[in-house]
Amino acid sequence: MKSSPLTMPVMTTKPVLLCLDDELRSAKRLAQAADLALALIEIHRFPDGEIKLRLPNTLPAHVAILRTLNDPNEKLLELLLLAQTARTLGARHLTLVAPYLAYMRQDMAFHPGEAISQRIVGRFLAGLFDAVITVDPHLHRVTSLRQAVPVQHAIVLTGAPLLSDWIAAHRQKPLLIGPDEESAQWIAMAAARHGFDHAVCRKLRHGDRSVEVELPAMTVTGRHVVLLDDVASTGHTVARAAHLLLATGAASVDVAVTHALFSVDALQVMQDAGIGEVWSTDCIAHPSNVVSMADTIAGALTRLQTSLA
Repeated sequence: MKSSPLTMPVMTTKPVLLCLDDELRSAKRLAQAADLALALIEIHRFPDGEIKLRLPNTLPAHVAILRTLNDPNEKLLELLLLAQTARTLGARHLTLVAPYLAYMRQDMAFHPGEAISQRIVGRFLAGLFDAVITVDPHLHRVTSLRQAVPVQHAIVLTGAPLLSDWIAAHRQKPLLIGPDEESAQWIAMAAARHGFDHAVCRKLRHGDRSVEVELPAMTVTGRHVVLLDDVASTGHTVARAAHLLLATGAASVDVAVTHALFSVDALQVMQDAGIGEVWSTDCIAHPSNVVSMADTIAGALTRLQTSLA
């Protein structure tokens, strides 16, 4: 492993942001916005699949780790190694910045014998970190992030206002529609920012790629509709909604999501359904990213550091 200026020993009492190379671009924006020192974690993969991580030789008392948790399984192991090593190198307060927080959808056992992954992963993270900052976590039957991740500081941010601003700049009098009832509160927040009309669909899911969607009881003829949600993965739900909206007279249908958790064919599925533009925040790196969350996350980090001072 070759060292770079970002992997040199951190000789500062200033809070430090640690990242891996695949998130260096986002980390640079965040570190600059939050006035943090930035250090790159080195990673080596052995032929048998094991990983070795190398952190700076010493760390200050306050350390944040940026790791967005799409494709989460190896990343959770990385966090285990990173957090425990950071403690031995001087970190006393550890913050996980996870713009996308995985394993939040399974919050109960829907069938006998199922693992409740939200509870398990949440407690795992709480055992490693003192604070967690995330954006639009996929919570349903719990009322707060702290219930899912029982850390001292569980901070939830939202991409809805910034996506609303983007939509306002690119569509005249749009109609915001959520693809299911679970998006109602989030849709209302985005719509209120600019006074947009809004509504939500009803969804019945039969499987990951099989859904039924019922449109809200309202006229969409001639309207420029934006389907807004916290996350999209296969694209089938928004594709089904778009097909119905266009069939009932919508002038256009676009999609805006916080988390572009798209499978390989998701964009094609949406395009085939007649969807025009697909917009997302940079919580997960994707070609559809149009909104940066760096300033919003930096503000949360700055407020947290001030409260700990």
